[in-house]
This record gives sequence, C-alpha cells and structure tokens, in this order.
Amino acid sequence: MSAENLFILTCILCTGDVMRLAFLGPPGSGKGTQAQILAKNMGIPQISSGDLLREAVQEDTPIGRKAKQYMDKGELVPDTIVVDLVSERIKNESQFLLDGFPRSLSQAERLDEVLSQLKAPLQGVINIGVPLEDVVERLCGRLTCSQCNAIYHTKYSPPEKEGVCDLCGGHLFQRSDDTEAVITERFQTYREQTEPLISYYGEKEMLINVDGTQSIEEIAAAIEKKLHRI
Repeated sequence: MSAENLFILTCILCTGDVMRLAFLGPPGSGKGTQAQILAKNMGIPQISSGDLLREAVQEDTPIGRKAKQYMDKGELVPDTIVVDLVSERIKNESQFLLDGFPRSLSQAERLDEVLSQLKAPLQGVINIGVPLEDVVERLCGRLTCSQCNAIYHTKYSPPEKEGVCDLCGGHLFQRSDDTEAVITERFQTYREQTEPLISYYGEKEMLINVDGTQSIEEIAAAIEKKLHRI
C-alpha cells in the first residue's frame, strides 16, 4: 500500500467514515463532476465555490456584482470574496467535499485557519490533472442547466432533448466564459495561482493524484479505489 493511500485510509478509519475532502484541477478537469458523483454516493454535501459565486451573481448581491467583473474576464475572484462565502457555508457541516476551493495559497492557508477553529481539518485533496488541449475541447462544448446546475457536453454527454436538462427540464446554456480565448487565459491563471497548492498539500502528505484524461467512470473508479471505498 502506498503512503498516499495509507494516509487517506487512516483518516477515514479514525473518523468513523466522516469525510472532508477538497478537489483540485484546472477548469474543465471534471473536478465538479467527480465531486458531485462522490457526494451522491456518500451522501455528503458538495460545496462549490463557483456555484456560491454564481448564486451571488444571479441574486445580484453586492458581492455578486463585484465577483461578476472578474468572472466575465475569466479571472479568479479575489480571496476575500470567496473565503467569506465558503466559510459561511461550511461552518455548520461535519463533513463536505470542496469543489473549486481553495484556489490559491492564501485561500488554502485561510481555510486551514477556519477548519482549525471548527476542529474539522481536511483529510485529503484530490488533484485531477488534465492538459490544456483537453480542457479547451471539453469546455467549448460544455452546457449547464440554469436550474439544477447539471453539466452536459455537446459531444460526450449530450442531453436527450437539445437544450433541455434530462433531470429537471431546465434550460441548458453555454457559459459566457466557455470560449477558447477565455479558457486558455483561465488555464494560465490556474497554473500561476493554483498549481502551487499541489506542492502545498503534497508536503502535508494529503495529495491524491488522479489522471483526468480518462472517462468520467474511470476517474470516479480511480478516486473510489484511492479512498478505499470497498
């Protein structure tokens, strides 16, 4: 058994199956999909910083208006906005899956402080690696449900009826930032600001690396295997 798997298994066994994980990966890596799958299988809340921000934008809150200025340009929203939203959401949860957060070293350090105060530290960080060319292909064809946030793809996972969500019947749309130019910029921003977290969590022996070029099912199986869900 690798040191990586032993660490995760020990965490899960020592906490009675309570699970607190974060997902890392560039935009389009599928971390949101994998967090959703694991959350459903385990009955654990999936907390997406992106969803929290989009809700704030949709509701046109003061924070939402500030965040929109950055999101429309494909830039990362400032830490102060994201940390406040996520911290408020997780403060009453004993277990959770963080999707898209933290995205920078400062966010990770702040998250450590918040979780330390709650006496609920992270147990592992799943890093899904995908090259830029795969990210561009995935995101340029991505469709999102306006009601339940389900994700589809025009090529790999199209809805049964064009433009309509299979799950809730909501309207499917392409996000304004899912263009090749914006995607490439977001990928470079990720490399500069988020990739350092790989070393940060690696040094803490919390990192779980997964090949994100596989199919959705294969990635999910790899994550489950590394978490020893048998």
